[in-house]
Amino acid sequence: MFEAVLFDLDGTFADTAPDLAAALNRLRDDLGMPRVPPQELRSLTSQGVRGMLKAGLDMHPGDARYAEFYERFLRYYSQDICVETTLFPGVDQLLGGLEGRGSPWGIVTNKAQRFTLPLLARLGYAKRAACVVSGDSAPRAKPAPQPMQLACMLIARSPGSCLYVGDDLRDIQAGRAAGMVTVAVRYGYLGDGDPIEAWGADHLVDHAGEIAALVGID
Repeated sequence: MFEAVLFDLDGTFADTAPDLAAALNRLRDDLGMPRVPPQELRSLTSQGVRGMLKAGLDMHPGDARYAEFYERFLRYYSQDICVETTLFPGVDQLLGGLEGRGSPWGIVTNKAQRFTLPLLARLGYAKRAACVVSGDSAPRAKPAPQPMQLACMLIARSPGSCLYVGDDLRDIQAGRAAGMVTVAVRYGYLGDGDPIEAWGADHLVDHAGEIAALVGID
């Protein structure tokens, strides 16, 4: 039986895509461009600001105004960080089951701490998480194993006793590099690279409720 479950944030724990798309569309408003339907941006959400600016504005690092729009995007996002963001179906029930038997759960994300903590607080889960490791908490972010190792230290569990759940290839790479058992969620954002079946995850699930069976919760 696994002693702890760790989650990626965007696309795994919470559906943050609507609020990230709203921030991008505010940039497009500034430029007099028509808004992009949020569903068209969904698969790129896990790629962070870089992916959103590429998809929505065709901007790339090194472009003359890239830094300006990067910071403007983050400002807009921070102003409305939890308007339409919700937990994915089944996640809250899974957390309740873990807490009911005394198993810690936590977040390991590449999202910066200045966004991670306020978002979890708005959702009502900041104080319930046994650990919150953000993209700037460890010397290197995922797919490096350091964030996973830090999370294990914070919850006092060995990597082999932890399940890591994610929706992006780098989540699986980071979990495996740290020695964790990995779960890839089909309901997440998944990116635009290799199909989820090629990531090498130990388990694939379609719903968060399926993770309960993996950790022995009825």
